Amino acid sequence: MITETCLELDIPQAAYIHIPFCRRRCYYCDFPISVLGTQTNPDESGMIGEYVQAIGREISYSSGKPLTTVFFGGGTPSLLSLHALEYILTKLNQSLGIATDAEISLEIDPGTFDLAKLKGYQALGVNRLSLGVQGFQASLLEACGRSHNLEDVWKAIALLQELGDFNFSLDLISGLPNQTLADWRDSLTQAIQVNPRHLSCYDLVIEPTTVFGKRYQPGTKPLPTDTTAADMYRLAQEMLTGAGYQHYEISNYAQPGYQCRHNRVYWENRPYYAFGMGAASYVGGIRFTRPRTRREYYQWLESDCPINVEKLSQLDLVLETLMLGLRLTQGVQLSTFSEKVNQIILETVYPYIDKGWVNVVEGRLKLSDPEGLLFSNTVLTSLFEQLQNVVGVY
Repeated sequence: MITETCLELDIPQAAYIHIPFCRRRCYYCDFPISVLGTQTNPDESGMIGEYVQAIGREISYSSGKPLTTVFFGGGTPSLLSLHALEYILTKLNQSLGIATDAEISLEIDPGTFDLAKLKGYQALGVNRLSLGVQGFQASLLEACGRSHNLEDVWKAIALLQELGDFNFSLDLISGLPNQTLADWRDSLTQAIQVNPRHLSCYDLVIEPTTVFGKRYQPGTKPLPTDTTAADMYRLAQEMLTGAGYQHYEISNYAQPGYQCRHNRVYWENRPYYAFGMGAASYVGGIRFTRPRTRREYYQWLESDCPINVEKLSQLDLVLETLMLGLRLTQGVQLSTFSEKVNQIILETVYPYIDKGWVNVVEGRLKLSDPEGLLFSNTVLTSLFEQLQNVVGVY
């Protein structure tokens, strides 16, 4: 089991707010969203306004410690007006409090903001922006159904750079249909030249309910082969660490001092609030995901937000701590677990130590970078099988 001193039962000091609105659904996206179309200024007296009020209502049911991180994800949070964003932040501050040094992050998409809006974000306390670029090739942007083009990308970057010394991140995707290793190298080169504080490099996952899921089978053309996808991962690690970025999580790189504090809450299996349709929270040892449609989410609110799920078992906590913590290059502190669990873990990973995929350094279990991280699923599958099959440990 996880030792009592390490069991996370503290009141959360992090909050995720889901803003589900998008101009269109990208072909790889299976997130809970509502498509608005290409209107430039969505009518907040209608769909968005109703949703913002609902979010405020849900937040008002909460109380606790001041938040040290707040993350607006989506969807496309930059489709919100400054007034709507201010309303949500005010509700958070009234119900929970927001620490003066809190990291407040907001996801933004090219073509959904101007300089005045960016400065408005700053005035409201937003101090970290994450720009969804995904690629620097016009054909790939079109192929994955993005609502912006390459010109929009460069305009968005220029606007961010006008803010001066500001903390912003770029998102990129590898493994897209017809994407070559040369394309990926070009995207990484362009991103490095932009010099963001942070870069997220996600490998495409084909979800069955998406447009891509209906068109393609994983590992078949026009998707890159598994070998090419692995080479893309290695190339990102080589180029970005060579440019001074720290590879601190499987998909994330940061300049020193600019790791995403909010996302580390997830990977370190700490508690967090979540608000909005489809949002998943982790409070008091319970994980709970809200309804994934606006109608069902509103009905849930009207029913006083019932949460009918079981508390995570000790086995669940062990497995989740390993699954999330091994995403971090710093790994997992073995003292988190009992002596018996540690024995099983070390016996299971021994063959992977020989392969060079796993290291145990100063009491921490780590995956090597990049090879261990590339084969993390193999290592985790072995750990899960052994821990689940041992009788009497829990």
